[in-house]
Amino acid sequence: MATAVPAQNARAHAHNRYWVVPAVRAVVALAAAAVITFTRDAHTAAFGLIVFGVFALVDGLATGVLSWLLAGRRLTRTLFAVQGVIGVIAGVVALALSGGGLGLYLYLVTVWAALTGFLELYNGIRERGRDAAARDWLITGAITAVLALALLFAPADAILAIGLFGAWAVIVGVFQGIGAVTLRSAARPGDETRGVESGS
Repeated sequence: MATAVPAQNARAHAHNRYWVVPAVRAVVALAAAAVITFTRDAHTAAFGLIVFGVFALVDGLATGVLSWLLAGRRLTRTLFAVQGVIGVIAGVVALALSGGGLGLYLYLVTVWAALTGFLELYNGIRERGRDAAARDWLITGAITAVLALALLFAPADAILAIGLFGAWAVIVGVFQGIGAVTLRSAARPGDETRGVESGS
């Protein structure tokens, strides 16, 4: 009984530092958006695969590892770890096959967005009312799912497809940044007890 208390406090303390995850994800997304924005004349399929590959690889590592260390419930951490693995795999494939053309770019980004969007949306719905970050997960997941649909039904055009990913990166990057600031301001020493009591 006495040994369980430190473990709970450690988990609550880690959960209160979860704001680091959306902060890092915001930086990664906004960096990808900046590269796309300031290289407007180079929007080829190969360029898109390289930018997406680097983004997916870094974002996947950040999401998987940091969420596993700092998120609340075990299932939440597991789902974000799976989401991270999907990102890493998509990133590695995109970089390894950067000459694969527009079809590969559309396929990879669409599948990545559909899978990771669903997982984040599910986490948001499942943890709604129990975790302070649930609303952010829900909205980010929904925006990512919309990206998958947009790419699925958009004309096969490299400039448009890369532009859609860039627009998604701007929106999600800004939203994640706001979420990080909100979670950081809410992470007070007194919140640890509240986090333990709520089971977060």
